[in-house]
Amino acid sequence: MIDIINKYFPNLNELQLEQFKALGVLYPMWNERINVISRRDIDNLYTNHILHSLAIAKFIEPVPGTTFVDLGCGGGFPGIPLAILWPQCQFHLIDRIGKKITVASSISEDISLENVTFQHGDAAECRKRFDFVVSRAVMRLDELVKASRHLVSKESGNGYPNGLICLKGGDVAGESDRLPGNTEVFEYDLANYFTESFFETKKLIYVPLT
Repeated sequence: MIDIINKYFPNLNELQLEQFKALGVLYPMWNERINVISRRDIDNLYTNHILHSLAIAKFIEPVPGTTFVDLGCGGGFPGIPLAILWPQCQFHLIDRIGKKITVASSISEDISLENVTFQHGDAAECRKRFDFVVSRAVMRLDELVKASRHLVSKESGNGYPNGLICLKGGDVAGESDRLPGNTEVFEYDLANYFTESFFETKKLIYVPLT
């Protein structure tokens, strides 16, 4: 299963490979106790959750020190896979459901991630600012943009203005129509990056917020 990560990210070091391999043991183990991934979907962990999370890395290669907040992280997606891939960046994972934060933080500790922090609660309670908000289909795009604005720092050190990068499925045109008219929305088909059938209807959405 780890082979699919190597297929698209062939330059991982030994530590990163071991961390990604460990996810294949830890998530099924936790899922028996706390359902953070659909039980029908746990066998597709590497493609549907880990590789899907890493799709953000096909869009941006952040400079060292870039900060990310994962809004509605659930069991740790996309934050934990991205934190493995980008150890030079910092990640803050937020979720309203305490048991999901328990899973994500325990897995992070078990694989010795040192660039991740966690918050149990609502995004509105977070007073820090970050370069990018990342998320996986936790709410409608207009709601996500509204929840993200106060989290985004004005100062940018990357090739893209700071903002929201989220992973969505299907047609998002109806959601984009709910945004204010001056909001820029950039949409990328993940099928352009990955050949697996899972990605045929999946999209990456980038919304500059500075």
